Amino acid sequence: MSTGGQELFVVCKSCGSEVSSYITECPYCGNRLRKRAPKLDRGGQPARRKPRRTPPPLLTRLQRNEIPGIRGDRRPYGTLVLLVAGFAGTLLWRTNLGGSGNQLEIFGKLGSHWWRLFTAVFAYNNTGYAFVTLATIGLFGWLLERRHGPLVVLGLFLVGGVGGLAATAVLYIFPVALGAEGGALALLVAWALPDLLALRAGEEVDGDLIGVAAIAAVLLLMPLAAPGASWVSAGVGVAAGLIIGTPLARMTVR
Repeated sequence: MSTGGQELFVVCKSCGSEVSSYITECPYCGNRLRKRAPKLDRGGQPARRKPRRTPPPLLTRLQRNEIPGIRGDRRPYGTLVLLVAGFAGTLLWRTNLGGSGNQLEIFGKLGSHWWRLFTAVFAYNNTGYAFVTLATIGLFGWLLERRHGPLVVLGLFLVGGVGGLAATAVLYIFPVALGAEGGALALLVAWALPDLLALRAGEEVDGDLIGVAAIAAVLLLMPLAAPGASWVSAGVGVAAGLIIGTPLARMTVR
């Protein structure tokens, strides 16, 4: 006989007597039936065993490239290097210590001074130009580095910034070029592409694309206010962001 799935009597294996299932020893022979008697609830019925709760999975540190999204614990070392170099180059150009300022910029055809492409990109002759460009590099470089790592940020900066200055030096008759307008635009465009692709697919996005468009407009119009900025450099930066950023954006959307 059983109640609620619990047997009321069991048979002692030692003497064969039928005894209650709620005792631990046989009253006839003293044989040990079980270690402890089953618990009873308030209604006198055997208490049902509560199912064991499965503990939540432990969150471990993400491995490199495990998720092509946002890594909150990744420090933007590549972006910090670009910012420190930009501040240092601007300080050298403004103070002109030992005539070093004039050696940083592109003034006329490069000739054998090709190395100035890698110094002029970190120098600025206008405070507003420096502030907008470095702030853009810091913001979008940091966001991109959280997605893809420092190599992508440095590559975009070099192609957009140094490539933009190189194109300016080739196309202008007597170029005067400074700053990383092209590099900043390359980072901005590459970051915005996933949201633009999502909008094109009819999906909702969380990014503030209006603010991004305003920053891009300021950078694109910078040649009107800063002599060192150039339209060619801006165009190269946008192109670099589109070309390099498109496969990165598709990978991120997936």
